Amino acid sequence: MPNDAATDAFAKDHAMDRYGAVTHEVVNQPFALADYNLFSADAALTEAVAREGAGWATNDLANFGARIGTADYLELGALANRHAPEFDTHDRYGRRIDLVRFHPAYHELMATAIEEGLHSSPWTDPRPGAHVARAARFYLHSQVEAGHGCPVTMTFASVPCLRQQPDIAEAWLPKILTRVYDPRNIPTDQKAGLTIGMAMTEKQGGSDVRANTTRAVPVGAGGPGQAYELIGHKFFVSAPMCDAFLVLAQAAGGLSCFLVPRWRPDGTKNPLQVIRLKRKMGNVSNASSETELRGALGWMIGDEGRGVPTIIEMVAMTRFDCMAGSSAGIRMATSQAIDHCCQRAAFGKLLIDQPIMRNVLADLALEAEAAVALTMRIARALDSSAKPHEAQLVRLGTALGKYWICKRTPGHAYEAMECIGGSGVMEDSPMPRLFRESPVNAIWEGSGNVQCLDVLRVMQRSPEALEAYFVEVDAARGTNAIFDRHIDALKADMRDAADFEQRARDIVDRLAVGLQASILLQHAPAAVSDAFCASRLAACGAHQYGALPRGVDFTAIIARARPR
Repeated sequence: MPNDAATDAFAKDHAMDRYGAVTHEVVNQPFALADYNLFSADAALTEAVAREGAGWATNDLANFGARIGTADYLELGALANRHAPEFDTHDRYGRRIDLVRFHPAYHELMATAIEEGLHSSPWTDPRPGAHVARAARFYLHSQVEAGHGCPVTMTFASVPCLRQQPDIAEAWLPKILTRVYDPRNIPTDQKAGLTIGMAMTEKQGGSDVRANTTRAVPVGAGGPGQAYELIGHKFFVSAPMCDAFLVLAQAAGGLSCFLVPRWRPDGTKNPLQVIRLKRKMGNVSNASSETELRGALGWMIGDEGRGVPTIIEMVAMTRFDCMAGSSAGIRMATSQAIDHCCQRAAFGKLLIDQPIMRNVLADLALEAEAAVALTMRIARALDSSAKPHEAQLVRLGTALGKYWICKRTPGHAYEAMECIGGSGVMEDSPMPRLFRESPVNAIWEGSGNVQCLDVLRVMQRSPEALEAYFVEVDAARGTNAIFDRHIDALKADMRDAADFEQRARDIVDRLAVGLQASILLQHAPAAVSDAFCASRLAACGAHQYGALPRGVDFTAIIARARPR
């Protein structure tokens, strides 16, 4: 047996006590991905921002990316979801308050989003590239945490809708557009900044809002801009802590749109009463509720009976943010997987150096680049929507992107989690949150089938939208034979209008990947665009991650997507 002196020396040299209670040191385990610049480390994003007209925002975006990429800031996303919102119907004296309480991390995320203009910047500073710059910020901040994006998005999207009623807009927009976050549950005239929510869904209708039964009774003469009292039940109201909501209800002339505040102008609580908070599998930081309108005061926005066309302006913007938010989830999952595999070894070498893993990682990276490329292209179309081609591209491209990018996110999140292995399933990893979040955007604001029907509706009512699509993708013709064959087949199928609805998913799938491929062929490195075409266009049906064909430059694709 060694003597005590030898034992002590051994313990000192090996950082263990004399009894051997310290059994090992931690080796071959990654350090968390943190303290990096989310913007500057994303080559696909930085190039897209410059390409799509927001190069002027590069420095500000780089500063923003550095700020939100710190370990402390990234932790806010975890805390906001670990401590779910709590709800009080009444105060301790029995007065109705409908108060949702949040963890301070949630409020810090909201304050950053509002101060950075994620809810307002294209409306307050409508210069070329404004939507692109704002979309980039939203995409970056959503990588930290997705749930707070819901009230931010709805506030942003409410502006075009409210502007259809100038008298209401004049009264409300100054506080909606200001960059002040004021979460207090008090009347609007006492607040410095306001947020706006949306209440459309009812139990019996879901996406079929024309089946809504909530009634609107005029207080006086009625009509646009006039006061009504609303009676009914809304089954899904996201962000019930917002200061007012755009609500669909049945007036005498049909389904109409109303702005319904939480507080009446006289300072009393409006009977817009939250029944309960929803228990969701994801999007935990964001409160969602079931709400009763018991004679709640609201003002009609737009013409009576034109509620859907009025609120569709808002829905279009929220759908765009769904695709931006899902693109963010795809990017963060890709970053986590690649960073882990750059640090973790198995079977004698780093995971990043193992051919089968390189195939998977490169494939995940292709999905991430295609998602952000399409999102930023549609953002540029929003900036240029006064031009007919761009306006049609917004109409069709938003539906395609919302459907396809959101649809691809759950499978992508799972594959990224599998790259990380057992550690990726642990709740102290960001992966379970990304996975639970992954289906949300595909279901909210119109599920996959609703988006497909919207695409078909656009093609039937506005044939020029499909013409704009083919003008857009034809710009990439001649650069890749697989792509050319894909577009030729699409054009041939478009000539046959029979059973379009039955074939809707196949058609929309192919339209979406065709549009992504055209952008990548024109702007991404050949290693990226050629691999995308070979894997997404060469065969029909769902693409299996990690099945990229021979000849792909895995090294170039992974290096381009690496976050550090």
